[in-house]
Amino acid sequence: MKALQDLEIFVRTVDSGSLSSTARSLDITPAAASAALKRLESELHTPLMVRSTRSLRLTPEGAVFLEHCRSALATLREGVVSLHTGRTEVQGTLRLAVSSDLGRNVMLPWLDAFETQHPQVRFRLQISDRRANVYNEPVDAAFRYGYPPDSSLVALPVAPDNLRVLCAAPSYLARRGTPATPHDLAEHDAVCFLLGEEVNDRWNFWKNGQETVVKVRAHHVANDGDVVRRWAVAGRGVTYKSRLEMAPDLAAGRLVALCQDWQTDVAPLYMVLPDRRQLTPALRLLREFVAAKLS
Repeated sequence: MKALQDLEIFVRTVDSGSLSSTARSLDITPAAASAALKRLESELHTPLMVRSTRSLRLTPEGAVFLEHCRSALATLREGVVSLHTGRTEVQGTLRLAVSSDLGRNVMLPWLDAFETQHPQVRFRLQISDRRANVYNEPVDAAFRYGYPPDSSLVALPVAPDNLRVLCAAPSYLARRGTPATPHDLAEHDAVCFLLGEEVNDRWNFWKNGQETVVKVRAHHVANDGDVVRRWAVAGRGVTYKSRLEMAPDLAAGRLVALCQDWQTDVAPLYMVLPDRRQLTPALRLLREFVAAKLS
């Protein structure tokens, strides 16, 4: 168990910024804490921290190793709980990156429900449409649309059959008319998503095996999916977004699905991790829970 304690000392020292504080929390001497760090660095043949008389800071190698340590220690704690209680009781903090619309309007109440079922779990959320770098940022998993281009990432399907939906508010349709086919979109205002510098203003549709690409008139553009949805509900134009995100508004009649005899883009949702070893029991249960809700 000494090796495990060395990992715990490393993580606690990073979090507290002080060897003395770590030593006090574990009821050991500062010299013992320092020796544990040196032992760990010797076994890894890599410096993990740069130490001076007044400060500690991670090396780049230490920052990478830190995230693996957190994941490993969380899994081991869950194993200890299971060993002593005879049941699987997940616990710990799950750091998730979720897109704005999906996170705020769909998943947030489900995460609350998951936490009610598993009271030892806590969430730390990054709500943003910017793609989180799961290698370098303090994120355990990211919920993303589309299979990641980086083949080294682990992508676990959550809603693999999700589609985009073309829709608009009843107020907009009453004012501007209802497009009968995607070709009619040229006469309509569109509410579009901005990713980086690229406006998503080319929308794909299929019918009878033939693809139709429509260049829409981007009347309102935002780099936040929740803003795009709100503009659509407010009647600012037609939009083309994940059906998962628009389902509550479609069900409530705030939006109307259009051109339903045409096939739309697939927008599969995945849970993305940097390494399969980071799939802790808590993350595994969360993925199953969210997939069941989304189905």
